[in-house]
Amino acid sequence: MRKPIIAGNWKMNKTPAEAKALVNELKPLVKEANATVVVCVPAVDIYAVKEAIKGSNIHLGAQNVHFKESGAYTGELSAAMLKEAGVEYVIIGHSERRQYFGETDATVNLRTLAAVKAGLTPIICVGERKEEREAGYTNALVEYQTLIALNGLTEDEIKNVVIAYEPVWAIGTGLTATDEQANETIGVIRAAIARKYGKRVGNAVRIQYGGSMNPKNVKGLMAQPEIDGGLIGGASLKAPDFSQVVNYDK
Repeated sequence: MRKPIIAGNWKMNKTPAEAKALVNELKPLVKEANATVVVCVPAVDIYAVKEAIKGSNIHLGAQNVHFKESGAYTGELSAAMLKEAGVEYVIIGHSERRQYFGETDATVNLRTLAAVKAGLTPIICVGERKEEREAGYTNALVEYQTLIALNGLTEDEIKNVVIAYEPVWAIGTGLTATDEQANETIGVIRAAIARKYGKRVGNAVRIQYGGSMNPKNVKGLMAQPEIDGGLIGGASLKAPDFSQVVNYDK
């Protein structure tokens, strides 16, 4: 059985003091969660959150990682830097990184390889825009994005990777795919991994839904057999809302 994973993506929100306060509010609300709980925070918040989550079941994640070990890359952070700072998970290839900061399928792969090499667990984002879905390209696109991202990893490494399916048209818009649409597309991703790397690997990979999961729709989405959790945006910034998502099965 795949253990569900619920990860909050705080994006560019929360100062270190605000981050500490949010985590302290969240800790007692999720302490009995059956899912793996992760908060992916801005880089400036990493130390504050690392200290705040001590003794809890909350894991620390970052929102990006560079693919080089070091060098003249102003503003970037290497996987080794994140690992030593206490980070366990890192989001790679989020649609906002692709849209605003030039992330490509090729650089997503490089970042994934660097993260895994350093012992970080990547949360790799794949997904289609509205016009791509309407044109019938969803399945081909998510298969391609997924297999490119995983290229160069071993089967054992892939089993520990997390994939987040994020329909771009549902991020920050209040829209969401239906439970069945999300389940179907995540099934396509899993099948593509299974064809390339074997059924055992395909069955082991945890695949999240990343399109505006919230307290109102989480139960229906998590009831779907292919969906192993969520990458949560806005709902992760309020402890009561995020805890309801995390505790969807209670």
